[in-house]
Amino acid sequence: MNWILLIIAGFFEVAFAACLGKAKESTGMVANYWYIGFLVCLTISMLLLIKATQELPIGTAYAVWTGIGAVGTVLIGIIIFKEPATFWRLFFITTLITSIVGLKIVSH
Repeated sequence: MNWILLIIAGFFEVAFAACLGKAKESTGMVANYWYIGFLVCLTISMLLLIKATQELPIGTAYAVWTGIGAVGTVLIGIIIFKEPATFWRLFFITTLITSIVGLKIVSH
């Protein structure tokens, strides 16, 4: 169950980063709504991370959480914000995913 909470926390990390990107593109009240979304997603992500780390090793949990956030944010950047999808970006994202899976496999 804690691994599921950690994965959901990682998705909310991606969501708060995406909200920052959308706020940057927006103006006025629309930008404020994106900032509110950022704060909500940030809060949920942190609360789920806290809950998950009560049972999981902190080093592994934090690495997985930030890894999910990093991979997800890069993918959101490519898909939504039209950032370049170069070979090397995709290669290193793949190695990061492999590392996250490896950490989960070797964790107790």
